[in-house]
Amino acid sequence: MKTKATLPGIALVGALTAALLVPGPAAQAVGHTLVVDAGAVLRPVTHVAAGGLYGIADATTPSTAILQPLSLRQHTQPPPGVQQLGNGASTPTGDALKVASTVIGTGGQQYIRMPDVYPDFPYKWLGWDDWLQKVNKMVDDRLAATSTTNINGWEIWNEPDGTWDTQKAGPYNDGWTRTYRAIRAKDTVTPIIGPGTTIYNPTFMRSFLENAKATNTVPDVIVWHELSQGWRDIDEHVADYRALERSLGISPRPISINEYAWPDQVDVPSAALHYIAQFERTGVNDAERAYWFESGTMNGLLHNGQPTASYWMYKWYGEMAGNMLPVTADADLDGIASLDSTRKIANVVFGGDYGDNTVRVDRLSGFGNSVKVVLTTTPASGRDVNVAAPTTLSTQTLPVVNGSVTIPLAGMDARQSYQALITPVNGPTTSYQQVYEAENATVVNAQRRTSSSASNGGYVGGIDGTADMRSQSFVDFTVNVPSAGAYTLGIRYANGTGATATQGLAYNGGAWSTVSYPATGAWGQFGGSVSTTVTLKAGFNVIRLAKGSPGFSGGVGFAELDSISVTR
Repeated sequence: MKTKATLPGIALVGALTAALLVPGPAAQAVGHTLVVDAGAVLRPVTHVAAGGLYGIADATTPSTAILQPLSLRQHTQPPPGVQQLGNGASTPTGDALKVASTVIGTGGQQYIRMPDVYPDFPYKWLGWDDWLQKVNKMVDDRLAATSTTNINGWEIWNEPDGTWDTQKAGPYNDGWTRTYRAIRAKDTVTPIIGPGTTIYNPTFMRSFLENAKATNTVPDVIVWHELSQGWRDIDEHVADYRALERSLGISPRPISINEYAWPDQVDVPSAALHYIAQFERTGVNDAERAYWFESGTMNGLLHNGQPTASYWMYKWYGEMAGNMLPVTADADLDGIASLDSTRKIANVVFGGDYGDNTVRVDRLSGFGNSVKVVLTTTPASGRDVNVAAPTTLSTQTLPVVNGSVTIPLAGMDARQSYQALITPVNGPTTSYQQVYEAENATVVNAQRRTSSSASNGGYVGGIDGTADMRSQSFVDFTVNVPSAGAYTLGIRYANGTGATATQGLAYNGGAWSTVSYPATGAWGQFGGSVSTTVTLKAGFNVIRLAKGSPGFSGGVGFAELDSISVTR
């Protein structure tokens, strides 16, 4: 979706829906309690909703440094040869191959939105010969970019429920099949995603999937947009889709919501937070902020290259580590929470209600009889106002009673977002994060798995690919260190081959070295570790462990990764 044009019937519904989603002061909803269960696990932290559509304009806009704290994991960018002039742009921006270095440098991946090779929106159909020629050129350009590893999807079309010209191009389902086969004739590896409808439409989805199954063109990733319908029905949409998959005998697909939130929601910190909470609890694979604002602003998180209020809410989200925790909303009071058990940090981000409310964290163990709680807020000042930093409201010591800590907050503003950072009284167990779980990292052509032997219950296996940049396997860890210098990199692993295995190690795009993993007892059983020395810069660094990657032709044997540690 772009603001150049609006689909018929969507604008009014969206405006009315958005107006109802953030309660007004007159409602004065007070006395609600958000409950966080620190004794359970919702899912590993993967920052599923940290990403955007056209969020990156070119290799330097925005800067890598300002994006890295957000832990951006998935983007949707236009194709090579992009012609779109969205949202005030005077020249096309965002070419996926041209922004690849920034995406990789921030630990992310990107889908390529193919129809944005056209200059207009809604798209103007110029005929099948023209379209297939464009498809072939886009795929050829990508295949020629042999050092670009982070393209993880071809998005065949965008919002076909409003932009596909049935009169000229024929039925969309037939167009999907024809385009899918054209891509697969050249690229048999890169996932194909779709259908990309403006809203979740069960009738459209059933027709689409029935045809896709019949023609052997089922997408690898299912995608739709959550725009005018708001966040309240996302759980129902996901449940309906999963039931539809089962009824058709289609194996479960990752779900991508690669555009979310209406213009008057996406830049309100608490409204965007409502979407994030739904995506986390419903098991969505990834979600990207919609493209309502200028390219290269991370969809309004930046103004003149500097943070707006919403940036800080996403930074709190980006700082989450370990496991996401179950959160029970109360009326409009909702949020997300994580527990980093290695540092003893519980991070709760919440909002959505006016008045005097409470956050209660239950089953909090290992923090002591009292905890330190820092309460912070970020305003709802809009996308054209820079906010240098969030505002600290209080720092207090609160008792832990029967495993629960209760945090009151008076005078909440429903539009703002708040953070409660909970640690032992003396602070986290380490001054900076030293242990990074593999399942929290960027996982490329491998699988997140679970094991009671893994340090946080999860690990990464299936790191097996070496063929080319589309199928090579690696894990990118984005680590943040306080000062430049030499660090010991410890790697916790499993190797069930019975012989020594190797992987490649590189950081910040530098030279490759080889890490050797002696055989361990069995797969998924983690007791082995190896260490080496790395020289890191102050701040953020991207450390890659690879079976195969550009510049590294492939390791010997196989190894699974549990976690890494980075210490002076």
